[in-house]
Amino acid sequence: MGFLIPRPSYIIIVTNIWIVIQICSIPLDRRTQEAMINLSHPRQKTLPTMYDLPSENLEEPGLPDEFHDLQPDLLSWTCQSPMYDEENCFIAKDLNLYYDADHTQWYKRPDWFLVLGVPRSKNQQELRLSYIIWQELVSPFLVIELLSPGTEDEDLGRTTRGANSSPTKWEVYEQILKIPYYVLYDRYENRFLGFKLERSGESYRYRELDLSGGKLWLEELGLGLGIWQGRYKQVSGSWLRFYDEAGNWIPTPIEQAKLAQQQVEQERLEKEQERQEKEQAQQQVEQERLEKEQERQEKEQVQQQVEQERLEKEREQRRAEQFLSLLIEHGIDLPE
Repeated sequence: MGFLIPRPSYIIIVTNIWIVIQICSIPLDRRTQEAMINLSHPRQKTLPTMYDLPSENLEEPGLPDEFHDLQPDLLSWTCQSPMYDEENCFIAKDLNLYYDADHTQWYKRPDWFLVLGVPRSKNQQELRLSYIIWQELVSPFLVIELLSPGTEDEDLGRTTRGANSSPTKWEVYEQILKIPYYVLYDRYENRFLGFKLERSGESYRYRELDLSGGKLWLEELGLGLGIWQGRYKQVSGSWLRFYDEAGNWIPTPIEQAKLAQQQVEQERLEKEQERQEKEQAQQQVEQERLEKEQERQEKEQVQQQVEQERLEKEREQRRAEQFLSLLIEHGIDLPE
């Protein structure tokens, strides 16, 4: 008897069952999960994930300058909100921000931005290559752009959208993503500009804030952003960094280590000073004791001297009396 060959449909069913069993038996990483989500909705439009979209800046290839590397780092180190733990604050610098599911190749690339309520990746393999709005479903809370001659007009909203082109940066931040706070800093002219999103009728508009004092308080974050004159990574200048409710600049980990070291040294010096003061106090007590002892000895010497003089007088008195008795005994009269 020959072998029966299964029908093609049976082969497909068996194969699919085997694939499902294999998939269910292994842990799924983020990429696999996203792929399965797309496969589970065959009638919906399949949107690209961060693994499918470019993560580099296609319009401006190459690495940023030193300032665009140092300044975002300082912002990231000092962004320590008392209202959000570190695990639920996503911070990015120079990362592609894809914002339109209908135009999946459109993106902006902020110098630095903060998203609240979005967890950070805990697995190295899941670190974000880009930030994609249709996946994350949360817009940034704060975007910071570092002005330079080549990007100033676009950053300040002075450019207009051309035909068949993507929206301007200002349009994306204000109208599409509706980012609550937009901050710009010009290190060349030390300009610090801040805009807050406010509703105007049926639309939203950025209102420029008065930052003449060089500081911007972000109530929702529990932190402020201001210009700090100092030295960071051996470079002196004016820097943007966060400060707390008391107005104190949030320290970086290196600054925290130095402060802790200074605190330890200060405590050591205080203990050393306290020890020296105790020793001085003990020496003072000993000195007073010696002075009292010396005073007592001097008094004793005076008393001894007085007693000695008294005894001398008594001896002289006795000798005089003995001499007088001797004269009387021998019949010698003393002259009156």
